[in-house]
Amino acid sequence: MAACPFRRSIASQLSRVLNLPPENLINSISAVPVSKKRPVADFQLFVDSVIEDKSSDRSKPDLQLQTQRLAEKLKCDTVVSEISTGPGTVNFTINRELLAKTVLQQVFKDGSKYGIKSELFSTLPRRKIVIEFSSPNIAKKFHVGHLRSTIIGNFVANLREALGHQVTRINYLGDWGMQFGLLGAGFQQFGNEEELQSNPLQHLFEVYVQVNKAAEEDENIKKLAQDFFRKLEARDQQTLSMWQHFRDFSIEEYVRIYKRLGVHFDEYSGESFYQEKSQEVLKMLDTKGLLQKTIKGTRVVDLSEKRDLSLSSTVMRSDGTSLYITRDLAAAIDRMQKYNCDTMIYVTDKSQNTHFEQLFQILKLMDYQWAERCQHVSFGLVQGMKTRKGEVVFLEDVLNEARSRMLQNMASAKTSKELENPLETAEKIGLAALIIQDFKGLLSSDYQFSWDRVLQSRGDTGVFLQYTHARLHSLEQMYRNGQSTDINTACLQDPQAISVLQHLLRYDEVLYKSSEDLQPKHIVSYLLTLSHLAAVAHKTLPVKGSAPELAQARLRLFQAARSVLANGMKLLGITPVTQM
Repeated sequence: MAACPFRRSIASQLSRVLNLPPENLINSISAVPVSKKRPVADFQLFVDSVIEDKSSDRSKPDLQLQTQRLAEKLKCDTVVSEISTGPGTVNFTINRELLAKTVLQQVFKDGSKYGIKSELFSTLPRRKIVIEFSSPNIAKKFHVGHLRSTIIGNFVANLREALGHQVTRINYLGDWGMQFGLLGAGFQQFGNEEELQSNPLQHLFEVYVQVNKAAEEDENIKKLAQDFFRKLEARDQQTLSMWQHFRDFSIEEYVRIYKRLGVHFDEYSGESFYQEKSQEVLKMLDTKGLLQKTIKGTRVVDLSEKRDLSLSSTVMRSDGTSLYITRDLAAAIDRMQKYNCDTMIYVTDKSQNTHFEQLFQILKLMDYQWAERCQHVSFGLVQGMKTRKGEVVFLEDVLNEARSRMLQNMASAKTSKELENPLETAEKIGLAALIIQDFKGLLSSDYQFSWDRVLQSRGDTGVFLQYTHARLHSLEQMYRNGQSTDINTACLQDPQAISVLQHLLRYDEVLYKSSEDLQPKHIVSYLLTLSHLAAVAHKTLPVKGSAPELAQARLRLFQAARSVLANGMKLLGITPVTQM
C-alpha cells in the first residue's frame, strides 16, 4: 500500500532513536487528515504512544519537551523532506515528487486490493466467519428494519471478504412459530392460490392481517391456529406441504428483491430447520442440570448471579413446544459443527440486544467455549420512512420510490445525458442514496428519514458520490486514446493535487478503523471527502487545454481518485454508475 514504504521508512528511523522494533511503531504512525484551511504534513507520530514512561502525572510541558527532543534527533532523508512538531506530535512531510509517484503507482498496481494490501493488515490472521443477516419473517412484511439488517450485513461480509477472510452469508428466515399457525388457519379461510402465485408476500401479508383481526374477535380461530401449528410441529404431511408452499414462494420473491439490492446468500436457513434439534438442546440443558420448571409449567434457564431466578430465560412452553431462543441455540451449535468457524456475527436491530446476551450466556453455561467468539452487531431504528402512497409496508415500495424519484430528478436536470438504461441507472443511484443515508452515523443510532435529504445531488449524499464517479469516468473516456502510464509527477505539485494524494494515502487506515469496529461511517466520510477534494481539483486543475505533460499527470490523478472511490463504494454495497 502506498503508505507502507513511507510508514516503514519513518518507523525504521524512529526505531534507531527510540530503541524499539519498527514493527511496534508502524501502528503509531498515522496519516494526517487533509485540512481545507492549510497545507498539512503527511504523517504524524503521537509521542505519548511510544514513550516508555506512562506515568499519568506527566505534565503537558514535559510531553512537549520530549516531543521536541525526539524531533531534534531525527533527520530528513530521501523520503522525508521536513520534520516539525505539533502538540504532542512529531510531523513528517514526504518528498513531494516521491509522494505522487508512489501513491499513483500503488493505486494502479493494487487495483481493487489498494489499501487492503497495507501492512496494517499484514499480521491479520485469516479467519472463517459466519454472518447471519437480513432474516425476514415469512408472511410478515419485509420492512425497513430488514433493509438495515440486509445492507449492514452485506457491508460487514464485503469488508471481511475483502480482507481475505472466508465468509459464509446466512439468511435465517423466520419460517416457524405460532405465526404460521395463524397463517395456515387464515389461508384456509381467506387465502387464494392465484394471488399467492402472482404476489406471494403481498397476499400472505394480507391474509395474516385478516386472520389476526378475526382472531381478536373469535376464540375459535385462535384454537384453529394452535391446532395448525401443533400439526406442523408433529410433521403432519398436509400441513407441512402447505407450509413448504408458502416458504418456497416467499424465498423466490426474496431472491428477486435481494438481486435488486445486489445482495446474495450462501445459505437460506430458517427456524424450521431447528425444530427437532431444539428438542435435543432441551435434553442437553436438562442433563447439565440447567433446566428449571416454573409454576406455570414452562422451562427456564437461570441466568442470575445468585442463582435465585431473578434473571432467567424461558426455553420451553408448557405444552413442550420450542421457542425462538431454543431454536437459536440449536442453530448456533449446528453452525459451529458445520462450518467450524472462528467468529459468528449476528446483524439485527438493537431491540434484540437482551436476546443475544442471553443466547451467548446460555451457550457459555453449556460449556461451549466458542460462545466468546459470537458477536451481535446491532443497529438503531429508522423513523418516518413513507412513500407517496403513505406508510412503507414492503422493501420494494422503498426501492421503487427511490428509483422513481431519482428518474424524476434526472429528467429535470439540465446536465443529464441521454442514457442507455435510465431505469437501471436511477435504481443504482437511488440505492446508493439509501445506503449512504443509512451509513453516515453510528449504526446504533436511530435516525429520521427524509427523501429530500437522501436524494440531494449536492452535499453529503450517495447521489453526490455517484455523480462524482460518473464525472471522473467520463473524463477518462474522453482521453482514452492518449493516455500514458509514464507521467511526470513534478506536474502534480499544486495544493489541490497534493490534497487528493494525501487523502489517498489514508485509505488503508480508514479500512483498518472500519474493520476494527465494523462501522461503515469511517469509509462513508472518507469517500465524501474524496469526492469533495476531487471536485475542487477538477475545477482548478483542468485537463482540457493544458500542456500534454500536465494533462497526462492530472488525468492519472483523477483516474486514481475514481479507482479508490469505486473500491470504497463497492465495499459499502453500491454499484458505481458510469453516466448519469
